[in-house]
Amino acid sequence: MGIFTRLGHAIARAPRLVVILATLATICLYALATVGVNGEGLFQRVTTGPPLVDGSQSWEVTQAQERTADPAVGPRLASYVRDARPDDAGVQAAMEAALARIAEVDHVASVATPFAGPPEARAALVDATGTGFLVDVAFADPGDDALALHEEVAAIMAGAVADMRASQPEATVLTFSGPLVFDDFTHQLERDLVTGELIALPAALIVMVFVFGGFLAAATPLTGAIASIAGGLAVLYGFSYLLDLDQSAVNVVTVLGIGLSIDYGLLLVSRFREELHRLGGDPREARDEALVRTLSTAGRTVAFSGLIVAVSVGGMLAFSPEMIRGIGGAAVGVVTTAMVAALTVVPAVLYLLAPRIVGAGLLARLPGVRRVVSVTSNVDREDGAFARLATRVQRHPWLVMIGATALLLLLASPVLGLTLRNSDIEALPVGNERRDYVVAFEEGFPHLVEPAVTVHSLESPAALADWLTAVAELGGVAGVEEPVVLEGETFVGVRLDTTDATGPEAASTVREMRELPADVTINVGGAAATQIDFIDAIAEGALVAGALVVVATFVLLFLMTGSLLVPVKTLLINALSLLATLGVVTWIFGEGNLESLLGFTSTGGVETYVAVIIVAFGFGLAMDYEVFLLARVKEYVDAGESNDAAVRKGLQRSGRIITSAAAVIVLVFLGFAMGDLLMIKEVGVGLAFAVLLDATVVRLLLVPATMTLLGDWNWWAPGPLRRLHQRIGLTHE
Repeated sequence: MGIFTRLGHAIARAPRLVVILATLATICLYALATVGVNGEGLFQRVTTGPPLVDGSQSWEVTQAQERTADPAVGPRLASYVRDARPDDAGVQAAMEAALARIAEVDHVASVATPFAGPPEARAALVDATGTGFLVDVAFADPGDDALALHEEVAAIMAGAVADMRASQPEATVLTFSGPLVFDDFTHQLERDLVTGELIALPAALIVMVFVFGGFLAAATPLTGAIASIAGGLAVLYGFSYLLDLDQSAVNVVTVLGIGLSIDYGLLLVSRFREELHRLGGDPREARDEALVRTLSTAGRTVAFSGLIVAVSVGGMLAFSPEMIRGIGGAAVGVVTTAMVAALTVVPAVLYLLAPRIVGAGLLARLPGVRRVVSVTSNVDREDGAFARLATRVQRHPWLVMIGATALLLLLASPVLGLTLRNSDIEALPVGNERRDYVVAFEEGFPHLVEPAVTVHSLESPAALADWLTAVAELGGVAGVEEPVVLEGETFVGVRLDTTDATGPEAASTVREMRELPADVTINVGGAAATQIDFIDAIAEGALVAGALVVVATFVLLFLMTGSLLVPVKTLLINALSLLATLGVVTWIFGEGNLESLLGFTSTGGVETYVAVIIVAFGFGLAMDYEVFLLARVKEYVDAGESNDAAVRKGLQRSGRIITSAAAVIVLVFLGFAMGDLLMIKEVGVGLAFAVLLDATVVRLLLVPATMTLLGDWNWWAPGPLRRLHQRIGLTHE
């Protein structure tokens, strides 16, 4: 008796106990993730900031800046008051009262304004138009109270500007600080997560109602999804103690868990209903055998699919940037959670609901809907729309294969112009106060904008003189600032002749700086340098990660099919499909198409780590559907069917599940794409298109065409490997 057969018998003996334990576990895991063990939940433990690579030059510069910073000084807060002339009496009166209140705030060390201090310093705080000014507040280290104190000062400044409007009716204020930026990202992520779930889960339920013809059967996969969300958040919380998790990891990994849970739930519900129909009679009497048979077939497929998806996303652990490793490790945990929930919670609920999910539900009795549901929810036919589609494909396999391949290559063509970017504040939605501050500050105070490049060395400024002279002569350099020595370490700001700090011109100049010969060790940092180091690290890790995933996937598919050609074909087709997806993402986000429709502003490229996520997660989801199809086809082959008949029947049995699951998961991803954070939007749109493309062009056309052309060669392997598969391969119980 196999493991899945034993699991089916165990759940059938105590289904209510499984549901009760799962419910309690879900509540506890959700509480753990949101509240934490010490009152610090997941959203308080995630971080934000530039994606640094340990040991790189940009990382060395950042470490040096943190090392030489005054530990007694906390993060600063700046308020830019606009359309309020500083020489206006009403403005001065409002600011005098506000500054008195700010001085009373805990931990405030100093306040710089254009109303007091040396004339040069005062003039520097008035903007280029003369109609706005800056208020810079420095804090002694406030510890964990930084956000509350910054919000208090921001509220005081907002009140002061409200008073100014008596004489300056257009006056506005924009406030910026590190804690406020972090808080904005945190709350935006939480809002986007809620928005995604509110859109995705109801939409998924509607689709599944048509798939199963009733609400109870449709709601069953959602039980696994809910348990998966709680478990996934708890897994993320645990990983936050091992790795620095970026804030976006919460949404990105959660949406993967929801999608997989629904995929697996659909497969199990469909197979369970199919087995009940096959057995006939009273569902109460047949449900034990139906559940065991479901887990020994579809449950095995779920476990195998989960393993392959875990391998796919686990490849991210081979990258050196901790940000990527954090997402990869958390994704492995969430995939495992989704798989476990699908193999325990969903079967238990199915067993309990068996008498009520066999026949058509209330929806099927509604006029006008009955005919649609009778087709979409049918589970007892081996001939149908998908079988007929497979028959047409098998009549013209060469034509279908060439046409599908040409389409994928056309969609992939924008990849040739792909530009990878690391966004910072621009990842926040347009209209966000912190983002608006940065734009306004760069226009109003160009003389106060930090240099785009920071040079660091442990040597004295004199030792850097010749190298700095060579830097000043580079075409992309606008100027080199005077060196500053802090704690015996030298820092030099370099201004570039471009307004795009991470654009191609800035990156080219940084590379030229790094290639200049120097007699001492020099590190070049800044936004462009950080981006270069991150992209280089991704390129290095991609080779190792890709090799590991390809080898592992090849081995797993061989164990499943006993074939050498099917794994090779699958890897080639999936690679082409992913290139097509990246091409579409490049066309939309890199080239700025569909901005108004999707509600974003292009940064001129695709987020670097988003490209990695789309490839890793997209490959995993593609393998998910490939396993669904291959498992059913192989089942028919093992039962003695010919290759072409097995393809037709396998596509008929799995096609409805693949397209239904794809429709649901596309809605899930698009629900999250309705959020406002740029990287989440890119991930949502990218993965939605990847799934849509895979479930239509690839699984319904390209795969049947290639399997038809290969014929019996699909299942070929050399004699020694064939015997090896007979001993250790995965076979149906």
